[in-house]
Amino acid sequence: MLQGDRRRLELSYSLMMTLPGTPVLLYGDEIGMGDDLSLPERNCARTPMQWSAEPQGGFTKSDAPVIPPIAAGPYGFEHVNAATLRRDSNSLLNWMERIIRMRKEVPEIGWGDFEILDAGTPEVLALYYTWRGNAVLAVHNLGAIPREIELSLGARQRTAPRLVNLLSDQNSDPDPSGTYRIVLEPYGFRWYRVGGLDHELTRSEA
Repeated sequence: MLQGDRRRLELSYSLMMTLPGTPVLLYGDEIGMGDDLSLPERNCARTPMQWSAEPQGGFTKSDAPVIPPIAAGPYGFEHVNAATLRRDSNSLLNWMERIIRMRKEVPEIGWGDFEILDAGTPEVLALYYTWRGNAVLAVHNLGAIPREIELSLGARQRTAPRLVNLLSDQNSDPDPSGTYRIVLEPYGFRWYRVGGLDHELTRSEA
């Protein structure tokens, strides 16, 4: 559905990982597998997992599987398979492993309360989570053009602390008024921990 656009794929999975509820992946999502629309009904999305570039995608030794793997085009197992992507540090598979690991390190999303902050534009979703005295902020630009947004935590924080980026070194500091100005590239996103990275030490029991 996203035509293999890596920017939108990452945005979609980042959004899923930071929305309230339990994130769910279907096998093959982690490597960007496609669908075979020539197959009837739901079989188009049930092609065999593409494990390698070997015959039948490494899924079976049979020459006639019940449902054949995708074997041609940009989504064929020769190009999209777990073995090849595992060796590429910049692959979608390795990115997915990192984002899942980070999701596990942010319990506020799974256990905390959340609210939507006003980002000043409908293209940007800003979710603010709190749990046991700590807070995280997830910001997603759903649009195809860059956006600069202004956010204020207001009374949610007694001070305006640094927003520590959990996915890169692009942190955000407030101006004297306590406003954060964040530039998001097309389909860009940020995961911020509000304050320092000592949340394990400052976590309350309430």
